[in-house]
Amino acid sequence: MKKECSSNFVLHAKSKQFYWEGNGQLSIKTFTNGNAHYKTNKGFFAVEENRYLLLNKGPYTISIDEDNVIESFCIFFKEGLAEEVFRNINESTMILLSDPFKEIDSIGFFEKTYNTDLILSSQIKTIKDNITFFENDPLWLDEQFFKLMQTMLFEHINTLQEAESILAIKRSTREELYRRISIAHDYIRAFYNHPIKLQDIAQVACLSPNHLLRNYSRIYGKTPHEHISEFRILKSKQLLSKIEFNITDITYELGFSNPASFSKMFKQHVGISPLQFRNKK
Repeated sequence: MKKECSSNFVLHAKSKQFYWEGNGQLSIKTFTNGNAHYKTNKGFFAVEENRYLLLNKGPYTISIDEDNVIESFCIFFKEGLAEEVFRNINESTMILLSDPFKEIDSIGFFEKTYNTDLILSSQIKTIKDNITFFENDPLWLDEQFFKLMQTMLFEHINTLQEAESILAIKRSTREELYRRISIAHDYIRAFYNHPIKLQDIAQVACLSPNHLLRNYSRIYGKTPHEHISEFRILKSKQLLSKIEFNITDITYELGFSNPASFSKMFKQHVGISPLQFRNKK
């Protein structure tokens, strides 16, 4: 992973087990056929298929430990690219012509996992499908990175608008609180299949439990407990569709202490028992 700080590049690999720690530049991480787990000095992230993780420049660790082969496709951006593209979409043509190389303040993206929308997915697929053919064509590569960064910046602007829903006088306070609530959300996504206490989530987010609950619901429209239940239901439905997993396996895979607790929760949310759901399939 030793690349020049000033270069755009892609890492494409396949592995069942992998671990790395060190410093990385601004990047997005995508995975197919399983999950990868990241840890930064801010929080924990599980990167699922159809989602991507955005990390700013800095230290992190990644670990993969799966029974099947996981495909990773991670895109790294040269220093200053985000600021350059942001200026081009944010300032007038007259200003860009009069001072085309003016420096602007560094952009601090919200470090979290995002849904991969159709535009971003298409752009990543274009790079992935053609990277080998165009690997010696720097112009084509630069164009793809510019397009991708523009999409990321539009998403960043949308996220800033979402942060405005938080009740705080200062914009900087709203953005910091949004970052901490996002850390809580990604912690839940990463560990929903483990016993989690409200205090655990609050501690990771560096917020009091009451402050966390009030603002988490304002941003996501659900409480942490409701989100954990939602993720467990979604995962249980996936596992119930695979005959190699029995109810006991699924119970412990989802972090329940016994099958009765799992069955009760499942029926409460789905309306039928896990066995009835499986037999319907």
